[in-house]
Amino acid sequence: MKPYIRLLRPKHALKNLLIFLPLVFGGALFDAPVLQSAVCGFVAFCCLASVVYIINDICDAPRDRLHPTKKSRPIASGAISPMQAAAEAAVLLAVMLLLSFWCNFPLESYLCLAIYFAVNIGYSLGLKNVPILDIALLVSGFLLRVLFGAAVTGIAISDWLYLTVIAISFYLGLGKRRGELARQKGDTRKVLKYYTYDYLDKYMQISLGLSITFYALWSMGAANGMVWTVPLVICLCMKYSLTVEGDSDGDPVEVICRDKILLVLAAAFAALVLSILYLF
Repeated sequence: MKPYIRLLRPKHALKNLLIFLPLVFGGALFDAPVLQSAVCGFVAFCCLASVVYIINDICDAPRDRLHPTKKSRPIASGAISPMQAAAEAAVLLAVMLLLSFWCNFPLESYLCLAIYFAVNIGYSLGLKNVPILDIALLVSGFLLRVLFGAAVTGIAISDWLYLTVIAISFYLGLGKRRGELARQKGDTRKVLKYYTYDYLDKYMQISLGLSITFYALWSMGAANGMVWTVPLVICLCMKYSLTVEGDSDGDPVEVICRDKILLVLAAAFAALVLSILYLF
């Protein structure tokens, strides 16, 4: 049973918390019907994301066996056969569709799900080997989560916040490639031959600067007091950058989960945001 759970990559459900971003920043966290829609959306998106991870693992199994850490993945290690993995993906896809119909998701949410699935299938089948496009597709995954959250809750958010998500996603995507470049052994990811440390570092710095700028501009027009979260955001970004440039494979989820200071800073940021938006 454990390999089947690992195949879902449950840690990566953290990325899907972006679905709640419109709910939280829209001031509707305690609106029961809207919260229920967001939770249903979160579960449905988790199912679809796991389907994508399974397809990616099936496609990447030969290369994953040559990777120092990915070789332990269920399919690459032989713990689960490709056919068994495909069956699990089919079940998850059915659950996602049934949940979507049961929760009566609006049409826009189905469009987000379809685009996310199509983009990631293209990524798994070869687009990840195209420089720049590979990072842009990673970014689209984060943005689509927010758009999906806005669709299922019916809450619109500021363009500044969308720009913040896009910019920080570019930063995370570039950081992921940087970590992979540092740990590359053999030809485990073809696209890495197009990147250098100088190139990745330069655009990581640009993306990070834009992220903080966009967030600061959004916070100035948001609820009173949100501007005071900007220093904490800067500290979070500084600590993340320090961790990524150290002994890290660059994967955002792994970086955050393995760094206690980052987790404390993230918890402090969440507590401050909720306090400003809902208590004061």
